[in-house]
Amino acid sequence: MQGEVKNASSGSNRLRTLRDLGISALKIMPANIGMVQNFMKAVNWKQAHEEVLQGLNNTVVIVGQPNTGKSTLFNKLKGEALSPVSAEAGTTRGLIRTDFGPFTLIDTPGIDSPGKLSDIAQSGLQQASVVVLLIDGSKELQPKDKELYEVVSKLEKPVIIAVNKVDVLKGKQSGDRLATEIAAVLGIPGVIPISAKTGLNVAEELIPAIIEASPEAALVIGRELPYFRRQAAQRIIRNAALLSLAAGIEPLPLVDIPILLGLQVRLVLRIAALYGESMDSAETMKHARELMATVVGGLGMRYLAEQAAKAVPFAGDLVAGAIAGAATWSIGEVALEYYEGGKQINVPHLRQLFNDVYRSFRKERNADELRKRISGGAAS
Repeated sequence: MQGEVKNASSGSNRLRTLRDLGISALKIMPANIGMVQNFMKAVNWKQAHEEVLQGLNNTVVIVGQPNTGKSTLFNKLKGEALSPVSAEAGTTRGLIRTDFGPFTLIDTPGIDSPGKLSDIAQSGLQQASVVVLLIDGSKELQPKDKELYEVVSKLEKPVIIAVNKVDVLKGKQSGDRLATEIAAVLGIPGVIPISAKTGLNVAEELIPAIIEASPEAALVIGRELPYFRRQAAQRIIRNAALLSLAAGIEPLPLVDIPILLGLQVRLVLRIAALYGESMDSAETMKHARELMATVVGGLGMRYLAEQAAKAVPFAGDLVAGAIAGAATWSIGEVALEYYEGGKQINVPHLRQLFNDVYRSFRKERNADELRKRISGGAAS
């Protein structure tokens, strides 16, 4: 009987220990909205604004052998005939730049000597967020194409390979088949078959591939091309959520909250820029602050849960990271709906949307599944 009493008492002590662990953890947490608001005030909005503003200078660079259709693709993307087009190889003699909203698209002249890039080509590539390497499908894969790919792939930038002029292929050769063959030779996952002349697969595959390759490119493309805004926004949100997941894994309580808030503020500002908001306007900052203030209550509870999870002895850091990633994802989705809806502040609706998205995202998902979903195949 005494043994039973002892066991019961021991069990009670174990429960009390766990309860005490939770209480002691909560004592050092931002357990109220006011504390989170203080963290919010500490966020350097000016620095975040400058970073997003700088991000609007990102570029996409088109490279390829002479007469591969770079200028034609350039003009198709821009929608204007700004770069000279001719059947003569090397018609583009200088670095062609044009303002594409805040996005500068660069078409480099034909490169005759792969292995050694010209100064003009090097200048363009240094400014690139994404490099599009164009291959002339009518000539199939040439040794110089392979050499150029080797040079470009060493730049440590996302590279997308497109085989152009598939509209002129004859016989049994199709664009998909040629693209598959080129991908196999180069040892890469995929090549996109396109026709810059007719627009085949440019909007359907090439632009989405550029967006997926880089959240920086996604920002400028989505800002200028409304049709791709939602896809670009999802790429930006996914990247921010992945960074938040990594930050949330930090085992020390409170250390990651300023980092997370900084990421989330930048996310909201990027979504604002994506939807064409003037980044030099005080009104833009005002709306972004209002949006963050609207969801701060939900954030307070998420931060509380995240910090408490760090006290869990086993895998608590992963749980905390998952909560941080899900919260950032939810903020991104709320910002997306906010700017798509014309910046209408309906506080109860936005807060409910935040909570609904968060619950939906976290439901029946553990930290590992969440990380896979967020990374989605392309973290940058």
